[in-house]
Amino acid sequence: MTALHTLAAIESARQEIRKSRFLAIAGPIDSQESARAFIATHSDASANHNCWAWRFGQTYRFSDDGEPSGTAGKPILQAIDGQSLDRVAVVVTRWFGGVLLGSGGLIRAYGGTAAICLRAAAKIPLIETAHMDVTCNFPDLALVRARLGAMPAVSVTAEKYTGSGGGLTLCVPLSELEGTVSLIADLTSGRAVISTDRGPADGKPVRP
Repeated sequence: MTALHTLAAIESARQEIRKSRFLAIAGPIDSQESARAFIATHSDASANHNCWAWRFGQTYRFSDDGEPSGTAGKPILQAIDGQSLDRVAVVVTRWFGGVLLGSGGLIRAYGGTAAICLRAAAKIPLIETAHMDVTCNFPDLALVRARLGAMPAVSVTAEKYTGSGGGLTLCVPLSELEGTVSLIADLTSGRAVISTDRGPADGKPVRP
């Protein structure tokens, strides 16, 4: 299975094709709402067409914005998928130069400009993660916290305390889930109560 990535920051690329100017702007998104906001922010009302596509997990959308059906939005989405990207939105804006490109030319122009932009962008791997809840007494909790501090891939997302101890909610890469469970069990001599949520994966962006 090919590892998925998202973008580290907004990237852009320009092309001029038979007198038409194309500008692609691509960036990371963290929700469907942020995808729509990205498209609104980076569309240019003075241009002839603002075509776009985005993917967020299994959900995707694309628009030809007045270009012939299938010649703009879908090629942009194919550029996203072709580079194994997720949580990404791309807007390709066209200023018409007076020369018709034909369907094939439009597909190459929109898909190609998007692909050039995405290839140039810095990327971050999307790591599948699970949530883990750990409950233990205060001495064990201090020991677990100290050891987790040396594990940068594991993050504490919530804490709660009782009269005798406390609980931690952890975000753990799936590749390290079994090892983390074993480590906490060993540190607490099996006293910790551990539960995990293995799905669906969050796919959180993690810097290498």
